[in-house]
Amino acid sequence: MISSLRGTVLAVTTGIAGVQNAIVEVAGIGYSVAVTSQHALALRVGSEALLHTALIVREDELSLYGFASRDELEVFDLLRGVTGVGPKSALGVLAAMPPARIASAVGAEDDAAFRKVSGIGPKTAKLIIVSLSGKLTGYAASDAAPARPSGARVEALAALTSLGFPERRAEEAIDDVLADSPEATVQSLVRLALAGLGPAGVR
Repeated sequence: MISSLRGTVLAVTTGIAGVQNAIVEVAGIGYSVAVTSQHALALRVGSEALLHTALIVREDELSLYGFASRDELEVFDLLRGVTGVGPKSALGVLAAMPPARIASAVGAEDDAAFRKVSGIGPKTAKLIIVSLSGKLTGYAASDAAPARPSGARVEALAALTSLGFPERRAEEAIDDVLADSPEATVQSLVRLALAGLGPAGVR
């Protein structure tokens, strides 16, 4: 069982059905690991990364799924235990919501939150609620960040650094915007952060 990987990110690519894959080299071997879109944006080619992983074994393939935290990996495994939820669907749920938001949706019996995820229908959404009820109580307390700002922050940071802004200054500008507008979209974050940075921020 491969439970984690620490190595150099060689590439981040889009695979079959839009799944993001990170190629991580460990001891001369490159591992292809499926990750969420938010995680893919946070990975930097040439930098070292630690991924918490789940190895999925099937008759015709071996697949690795990687996550930035143990909480995400544990929730991924819980989701896979629900009838009708495969690893790609479980990854899709975590791409849409962090563990805290998933725990909140289950606690509130909000099956609509899961129906928004591609591949999750009404019946499966209700099964997720029933199957995970009482199993996610620890995650809401340990992960208070709401889904939207977390994913938006990563995407906005990637956009600003691609424009040439130093990562530290870009992070500070984004955090300033989020302090006033925690529900800001990616577009709003980039626009408002740019206004704060100004043209002098580019080096």
